[in-house]
Amino acid sequence: MMKLILSLTLIWMLSTTGSSVRLVGSSSRCSGRVEVFHRGQWGTVCDDYWGLSDAEVVCRQIGCGRALSAPHRAHFGRGTGQIWLNDLQCSGNESSLTDCRHRGLGRHSCGHHEDAGVICEEIGSSVSTTTPAPTPPSSPVRLVGSSSNCSGRVEVFHNGQWGTVCDDHWGLSDANVVCRQIGCGRARSAPGSAHFGQGSGQIWLDDLQCSGRESSLTDCRHLGPGRHNCVHHEDAGVTCEEIGSSVSTTTPAPTPPSSPVRLVGSSSSCSGRVEVFHNGQWGTVCDDHWGLRDANVVCRQIGCGRARSAPRSARFGQGRGQIWLDDLHCSGRESSLTDCRHRGLGRHNCGHQDDAGVICEEIGSSASTTTPAPTPPSSPVRLVGSSSRCSGRVEVLHNGQWGTVCDDHWGLRDANVVCRQIGCGRARSAPGSARFGQGRGQIWLDDLQCSGRESSLTDCRHLGLGRHDCGHHEDAGVTCEEIGSSVSTTTPAPIPTTPTGSPVRLVGSSSSCSGRVEVFHDGQWGTVCDDHWGLSDANVVCRQIGCGRARSAPRRSRFGQGRGQIWLDDLHCSGRESSLTDCRHRGLGRHDCGHKEDAGVTCEELFRG
Repeated sequence: MMKLILSLTLIWMLSTTGSSVRLVGSSSRCSGRVEVFHRGQWGTVCDDYWGLSDAEVVCRQIGCGRALSAPHRAHFGRGTGQIWLNDLQCSGNESSLTDCRHRGLGRHSCGHHEDAGVICEEIGSSVSTTTPAPTPPSSPVRLVGSSSNCSGRVEVFHNGQWGTVCDDHWGLSDANVVCRQIGCGRARSAPGSAHFGQGSGQIWLDDLQCSGRESSLTDCRHLGPGRHNCVHHEDAGVTCEEIGSSVSTTTPAPTPPSSPVRLVGSSSSCSGRVEVFHNGQWGTVCDDHWGLRDANVVCRQIGCGRARSAPRSARFGQGRGQIWLDDLHCSGRESSLTDCRHRGLGRHNCGHQDDAGVICEEIGSSASTTTPAPTPPSSPVRLVGSSSRCSGRVEVLHNGQWGTVCDDHWGLRDANVVCRQIGCGRARSAPGSARFGQGRGQIWLDDLQCSGRESSLTDCRHLGLGRHDCGHHEDAGVTCEEIGSSVSTTTPAPIPTTPTGSPVRLVGSSSSCSGRVEVFHDGQWGTVCDDHWGLSDANVVCRQIGCGRARSAPRRSRFGQGRGQIWLDDLHCSGRESSLTDCRHRGLGRHDCGHKEDAGVTCEELFRG
């Protein structure tokens, strides 16, 4: 038998020439311990954060279809030698395991007792299509503990037995996957705390993070089957729509008001305290994380256009009774507030002094269409404190007066929204600390979190207009491109002579495609801190300097310590940005690092001789 397994392993290794991943420790070519080839030797993968999304990448990479499970704890035996990968965070769409975000090749805090494995589908196996092998129940998910087939405690079938799901992070997005999987439409609620009774035996899933679009609950990111820190009083449940029930289509059952959201506490139909209808009664929404994106969903849902602001702290008076929603995270595109990610209906840590409100546009008001009321300046954003129209302190018009923007979390993505909004192209930098002088009066915006694609700065997530913990010494500014300026296209303006055309360079190595990363800003080069530094960030650098893809993202001043400025920290790149400064970061020059944490890259050396 041992000779057979060794022969199978050898055949499988030969058949995957060019693939940097192999599976060992199993008689099947589509299951085993995951090993990665790097620097001339095979090494294992640590099971920290290992899950179905990571396993999907491996299974697709070796031609074995979808992942059935992602076993931990050296399920297929312990490897020897190197452990190449740890803290993998794959989306599941990568073409190679090393394309996923990770600590860096060879960087880990693991032992071989934590070697990760996969069990994939065996596509094209010798099993007869007319005599299929035994399978688990047709649906790997069931609901129990209720008289309805569309509500109950969620149980998942794995390794021949049913087990429950822990309610940590359990919400509507996760419940929607279950409801769709069992053919019960959309989720109405996602109760936790063993609402449908405590299960027994295994707890299969914990810390689920579903987008809501997965076809199966086990496709969502989670800790791995059987890995949890829960007990059965935390068993998760769902209540779904009962599509195709016996209720007559000509005599519908009583329904709640046509809109499950209303605004109260104001004389306007388009502003007020937000209340949601659930279980036959109205309840409020907690203002934790409440912002413009959440408010936009409400305003669109009630037919009042876009949100102007998202007031908090019971601005429209305190409600009574239930608080239905807390910790809302809306993208702004949802059709209903309950479609957003949240804690679960009725789960909160708030009081009514935290009730959320909205102020929406009043579309179709009585103002004449031929004699419109006076409007503010065409752009609600302006730049002041500079001789250039495309740089200066950022100011926003609200309630008839201009106010500044606080530099907390201010970065290139936020600045790009401003620059595009005023017609000045892309942002070159996002200075803080009142670089263009201190403003006076109101500070309208704080803790901005822009994606960079918004059409207006107030469309970005923020604390709410006028809510901040700043002083004017923290006023934010921008420096944008001056598109269409008077500079001749045949005689370009002088540029710095030190850097080349790229604001990024690699130093400390004999290779042009590896080294310490340095960025040019304000006339000088500075380093990048390695906090959160990974392959996605390194890929941006490598592409920017023409060196193909990143092979690794070394940290801890692998290529020597730099001197002077540290320009970037806490980078969060998707990997698709054209420049490192396009990624989300703290702001140029803002960091909590020393040069012992300087980041580096090792890229492919394209067209080597």
